[in-house]
Amino acid sequence: MAAVDPALDGPALNGSALNGSDLPEDPPDVSALAAVAALSDPFRRRLYRFIRRSHGPVNREEAAASIGISRKLAAFHLDKLVDVGLLQATHERVGQARKVGRTPKVYQPTRAVVRISIPEHQHDLLAEILLNAVLSQRTGESAQQAALRLATQHGAELGRAERIRVRPGRLGAERALTMAEGVLAQYGFEPARDNPFTIRLRNCPFHPLTHQAPEFVCAINQAFLTGFLRGLEATTVRAVLAPHPPECCVRLCTGPVTADPGPLHPGVSQP
Repeated sequence: MAAVDPALDGPALNGSALNGSDLPEDPPDVSALAAVAALSDPFRRRLYRFIRRSHGPVNREEAAASIGISRKLAAFHLDKLVDVGLLQATHERVGQARKVGRTPKVYQPTRAVVRISIPEHQHDLLAEILLNAVLSQRTGESAQQAALRLATQHGAELGRAERIRVRPGRLGAERALTMAEGVLAQYGFEPARDNPFTIRLRNCPFHPLTHQAPEFVCAINQAFLTGFLRGLEATTVRAVLAPHPPECCVRLCTGPVTADPGPLHPGVSQP
């Protein structure tokens, strides 16, 4: 996934780079587009960069002085950054004794992570699958087998969650494809229903990593989607490899599927 950080000209806005003791426990609900739009203003970018690199909360005077603007103008821009969830504001400096009179308004970064990707990518999902595969690899199991097992498991969890949410009962082929289409759209697959029997996935959410190891990444993709269909209990739909660059290498097709479809790839055991 392409990460955008106009403020820092570096990695994504990642809360792990901040001092956890100075941050709110839960990140706000941040709209990536709103956050990036707010940072399109050069004053806000510079203010955000200054506060993010500070070792503690920053008041309006300090922020204004850091970029050479008035306190009033700094306050305006700082509050805009609060509105989009990139900063949080309080009325007392952390660790400072309270004085008589009105306490100053101070600002510090939130844990917000902002990513913009067009088309959408899911590199975090791929990373989570691979990390869990490393941590849970079984005796006698290859790294590839562990990755495909975990991909199937992740997909099954997603399918079960959707089934619990919708409670569709027994799924026919057309209803199963319709449910799958809705969920996979949220994951950036850009599903297209060309006919009643097939869903074509126009976007690969793991691009461009797919090009580095196409057989392995496509196998993970197929395993994830196969697990999703199993969790959904869509027994008349299958995830088949049908490479058609630049689209996703997997398509969802209706058709009978046995209770145990066997290995997704030679030498790969099922979880």
